[in-house]
Amino acid sequence: MPAPKTPPAPGLGDVVLYRLTEDDAADVERRRADWQASPSARWGYQAHVGNPVRAESVYAATVVSVSGPSTVNLTVLLDGTDTLWVRSASEGTGPGTWARPPA
Repeated sequence: MPAPKTPPAPGLGDVVLYRLTEDDAADVERRRADWQASPSARWGYQAHVGNPVRAESVYAATVVSVSGPSTVNLTVLLDGTDTLWVRSASEGTGPGTWARPPA
């Protein structure tokens, strides 16, 4: 019986699914609140607005750097006008990890 095939390592531009941590969610919500309170919020700066985020929520993410067979940097596409940059995320199923989309 042949051994199961190991999926190839993710490459630049691949889309994966990222599960937010408590810190990720808190950082996004803080940035959004700070932007709303800022007087410069209406002067062409990056808007940080969107639907609320919670720890354990899963979002699509683009691989922007590969540092190992399962360790990557990601740009997470939030449900709003902003994104989240995640460094050194590993493949897994818990908060702070990425997974391949279902086939």
